[in-house]
Amino acid sequence: MLKVEIDSFSYAKNTILSNIHFTLNPGEHLSILGESGCGKSTLLHLVYGLLHLEHGSIHYNQKELLGPTKALIPGESFMKLVAQEFNIMPFATVAENLGSHLSALSDNNNARIEELLEVVEMEAFKNTLVKNLSGGQKQRVALAKALANEPEILLLDEPFSNIDVFRKNKLQRKIFGYLKQNNIGCITATHDIDEALAFSDQIIMLKNGSVEMSGTPQHIYNNVTTHYQAGFFGEANLLAENLVIPNGTFKEIVVFPHQLKISNEKTALEVRVKKSYFKGSYYLIEAIFKDTIVFFTHTIPIAPTTICWLQLSEKN
Repeated sequence: MLKVEIDSFSYAKNTILSNIHFTLNPGEHLSILGESGCGKSTLLHLVYGLLHLEHGSIHYNQKELLGPTKALIPGESFMKLVAQEFNIMPFATVAENLGSHLSALSDNNNARIEELLEVVEMEAFKNTLVKNLSGGQKQRVALAKALANEPEILLLDEPFSNIDVFRKNKLQRKIFGYLKQNNIGCITATHDIDEALAFSDQIIMLKNGSVEMSGTPQHIYNNVTTHYQAGFFGEANLLAENLVIPNGTFKEIVVFPHQLKISNEKTALEVRVKKSYFKGSYYLIEAIFKDTIVFFTHTIPIAPTTICWLQLSEKN
């Protein structure tokens, strides 16, 4: 088990992280969710041992990890970090990059390379020089290279940021499925809420280097209360409770677009439609309530300037 206790971490007297405490069990997937600059990458670098943690401690299987000041080569041997700057050799082939992390004494290297290429869907590029690959392909090579020696913990920093959407979803399923099958713990730094909700066992949401909220994906989704938290979910609405709940108070609550539906009767939430956006199986409707933009979903487009009354539907 990995146990992380960060009381505080600073650069040049500027506090970057504070009061972050969590554990990671074998095969568990933890997502660190946050906006750019909130400390996600720094957290991964501390866990891996690239940065010295003065105020706090990190233990693995009850053994304290002492960081770069006590290690000849920074980084822990049982972990692998896939950083945003890929650790791959540009003038070697894809297969040579993967083979560089395998034992020269093993008779099974070719089979292992083929297995890794299949996981990241790079079989066709086995003998291609890395310098000739696209950014997304290089990212997939870096992922495969990190998996070569089956680490006990994998640290991923925005691991799918350069990969096309049409390929990313399938690749995420394969990578995270592979980690589960092989009982490899994983910590992912991301700002992609869809990825975090779909593949995580636990989520820690950071804001300015501190924990904003944490829990299972279901807990995170069902307990969003602030504008910052709602911002990860796209066009979420921050509305007064009394507008959507009978006898509600004037406190602000987060309401997702799919929770609002058109009412057959007049309600307190009277809006004027501004624009309809086609989303495939539904339309996202942008409307105006007084001076506030409100988003809701509907089965068909609605003409601009149309007046609608909205009510709260059950949360899905």
